[in-house]
Amino acid sequence: MKISEDLVVKLNYTLFDSEGTQLDTSIGKSAFEYVHGHKMIIPGLEKALEGRETGEKFRVEIPSVDAYGSYDDRLLIEVEKSQFDTDVPIEVGMAFQASSPNGGAMIVHVVKVTENTITVDGNHELAGKDLVFDVEILEVREATEEELNFSSGCSGCGGNCSGCGDDCSGSCEGGCSNGCK
Repeated sequence: MKISEDLVVKLNYTLFDSEGTQLDTSIGKSAFEYVHGHKMIIPGLEKALEGRETGEKFRVEIPSVDAYGSYDDRLLIEVEKSQFDTDVPIEVGMAFQASSPNGGAMIVHVVKVTENTITVDGNHELAGKDLVFDVEILEVREATEEELNFSSGCSGCGGNCSGCGDDCSGSCEGGCSNGCK
């Protein structure tokens, strides 16, 4: 069965940046599973999987524009410390859910802390990076009605709610309640 819309694809992958540094892998963990054609994965990888079959192994290079998008300097924002309602000391690397300009939610990461301000970055951690995937397709099958309904709740996240215009409920970082990875 060839991969096409509304089919469930189960695969193993290893993700590298363009310099060859391994960023993530499913090998030795659970295989990754998604419903094809529902924008549950980055567009470039979904396109590369279209028409492939169980057992295929391949490597694909995905330019940043077809992965997590270009880096947007407008999402690097300096905020007064008083805007953070927390008793915990804020440190570089921490992540927070913030309101986006269109009223949705987005995840921001702290990149700089001074005495009075905190600089946060609303870009996905892989924005602006070309990616390389090694993929092995383990299974292709029909999706159940439940799987099709589940996948429709977060169309277009691509790993981050800001990637889908903030129409997802909850935070997509780490997997939101309606199917984002």
